[in-house]
Amino acid sequence: MLQLLVELESPFMNSIISIKNLTKTYENGFQALNNLSLEIEEGEILALLGPNGAGKTTLISAVCGLLSVPKNTITVGGFDVSNDYRNSRSLIGLVPQEITIEPFETVKNAVSFTRGLFGKPADSAYVERLLKDLSLYDKRDHKNMMLSGGMKRRVMIAKALSHEPKILFLDEPTAGVDVDLRKDMWNVVARLRKSGVTVILTTHYIEEAEEIADRIGIISKGKLLLVEEKNNLMQRMGSKNLTIELEEPALKIPTSLSHHRLTLSDDGMQLRYVYDVSAQKTGIVNLLIELKEASFKFRDLQTSESSLEEIFVNLVKE
Repeated sequence: MLQLLVELESPFMNSIISIKNLTKTYENGFQALNNLSLEIEEGEILALLGPNGAGKTTLISAVCGLLSVPKNTITVGGFDVSNDYRNSRSLIGLVPQEITIEPFETVKNAVSFTRGLFGKPADSAYVERLLKDLSLYDKRDHKNMMLSGGMKRRVMIAKALSHEPKILFLDEPTAGVDVDLRKDMWNVVARLRKSGVTVILTTHYIEEAEEIADRIGIISKGKLLLVEEKNNLMQRMGSKNLTIELEEPALKIPTSLSHHRLTLSDDGMQLRYVYDVSAQKTGIVNLLIELKEASFKFRDLQTSESSLEEIFVNLVKE
């Protein structure tokens, strides 16, 4: 596997989570994390991407103190997770993949109770504002067992934010939920970011990570392959595609054009040319001249840029 670990300059100033040489091996011998190091900056949104079993949930569990880890490998807000669990955990709100809420408790009481567990004084105004932000206010007196799956997910998010944490972990927060919840979720994340909260999310909806994240981390087989500012990553590893629609179908690409990165569609009506985003010369002008000399007639030209998902898939394959 290609081991590519890139840490470029970040626009953020201070690390709120520091992970150094973290390895986690379970009793059955499975190594979930392999010598992983990562600095997460205060106030950023970091998206962790990786295939199933890559180690994302294990990493989150370790930072949240839900797994035993060696001393001096993880600090949260300056507190060692192993030596000072209470203080480090008080800074964190966690929305796990699984929905685990008290079925017979009301929405408002469940959120208020979680706030109390972290030693925070009662604050009805804050809880009500939180429920309104997540479109739960009308359901505040309903028992959790009466809610739909999407509403239960909202309650999980409200509980995670109940004690006003400085860090929010979202482990697949919008998996299998409705579009409205996804919009509400990202609106809340945007507001949290403005207030200085650090957000770390894992998601299968890579377009969401592309839209909202400041930095992207890619994990595979327990190793951090890459962590980089999103726009730099897109520019450095992205590519652009030129799609050439032909007036008449072509049977094959002539050998005179084999030095170009050209592919022909199955129906012979489109040529696709891939070129480097950061290259000084794209080669498009020469390509079009050579195509014309080879008697190709164009109907239309279109360009498109590679997505974060394509970059992710290529990295994990390598």
